[in-house]
Amino acid sequence: MGNTLRLELTMKQAVIRRTVRKYSEHRLADVAVEMDRGGIFPWDIIREMGSLQYFGLEIPGKYGGAGLDTVSYAIVIEEISRANAAMGLCLSVHNSVCAYPVYQFGTEAQKKAFLPSLASGEKIGTFCLTEPNAGSDASSLESRAVLDGDGYILNGNKIFVTNGGVSGINLIFALDGPADERRRYSVFIVESDRAGLEKGPVEELMGMRGNPVCPISLNDCRIPLENRLGQGGEGLKIALSTLNGGRIGIGAQSLGIAQACLDVSIRYAKERRQFGKAIGSFGAVQNHLADMATRVEASRLLVYRACDLRDRNIRHVRESAMAKVFASETAVEAARVGVQIHGGYGYTKAYPVERYYRDAKVCEIYEGTSEVQRMVIARELLGS
Repeated sequence: MGNTLRLELTMKQAVIRRTVRKYSEHRLADVAVEMDRGGIFPWDIIREMGSLQYFGLEIPGKYGGAGLDTVSYAIVIEEISRANAAMGLCLSVHNSVCAYPVYQFGTEAQKKAFLPSLASGEKIGTFCLTEPNAGSDASSLESRAVLDGDGYILNGNKIFVTNGGVSGINLIFALDGPADERRRYSVFIVESDRAGLEKGPVEELMGMRGNPVCPISLNDCRIPLENRLGQGGEGLKIALSTLNGGRIGIGAQSLGIAQACLDVSIRYAKERRQFGKAIGSFGAVQNHLADMATRVEASRLLVYRACDLRDRNIRHVRESAMAKVFASETAVEAARVGVQIHGGYGYTKAYPVERYYRDAKVCEIYEGTSEVQRMVIARELLGS
């Protein structure tokens, strides 16, 4: 089949979209306001979504998951983010950069030990890479894992951990080996109730305020040898593979935000009247809407293309980076234009578009900044 892109959704994928959209509009849209204003994490909704298998989207049924393909996963994240971006973020990070790498790289014993509680939402997952001195430059990691008898002792500090305030299972990236040896990295599955793991206060964020982002510190945190994910020194390989999936998830989240901006802007353009007519009849507003709709649809095609390649085990490093950078910048632009269409009302909390604007910006930053995505794309193009 080569790299041919499938443009049509299957019947199952179309049903998933309708089902998730109905649920999101009914249960998640209204609570988004409460989550944003109060920084509230709705555990009742989490338990509800756990029963719907939203926390195990790509995890096979034998471990309690839904066993969906990547396109279906992206559809779920898109539709949830369209109604509630903070909840879309929670699910994207949990599924793509915690649960899935445990499934992809874990031993059978690890899968049986950790995936059921992740897939049910009983324990929420994190991906802990960023540190005070290591953001885009992962080679500057300072967290260290030292082999000690039948286990490891971990020390280090992670920052900006999405889901950190409510996590039960954390993937920790650390230097593995003596300080005088070649730098190598490993990944460790660390439960939040382990002695030596401490969480700092939840960050006061501009957007995505319903997601409890916080620092996590490791102070002589002992874990058993069997909690290392993959072989020793495979951390970089696991990180790069994981981030490819993470970029798709954030691309889908960005797409949902952008679609929400388009939806409310169309509605407002039909309702708001100036000079005796709906503002949607003015050419300037029509141009805004046309450009927004075009970019949203282009984002959707890029995201689904990356998903389709991943489902067919075709290399998709460039495509996932393209989807992430384009969709995230589309979300920011759609939100900016959406506020402009709403005029003064767009700058108030009376309309959701101001929240979309605040939520959208971080999509250009986490899971690799737009600048890093362009570096990845350029390296793929140049073969470097």
